[in-house]
Amino acid sequence: MSFAIYLVGLLLVIGGIAWGLVTLGLATLYVVIICLIALGLGIMTAVSRTRSKDPPQ
Repeated sequence: MSFAIYLVGLLLVIGGIAWGLVTLGLATLYVVIICLIALGLGIMTAVSRTRSKDPPQ
């Protein structure tokens, strides 16, 4: 699967999380911190799933 597709999905999920947290009345600082953590985890997951494997030597 493409790295770009993972990122688009990740951004949609993070947007939903941020919207939900703001709707609940959580402080903006905490919303930003949670979204940055989710973004970092999502990028690490996307890279690990889409990177090509090294050829055997």
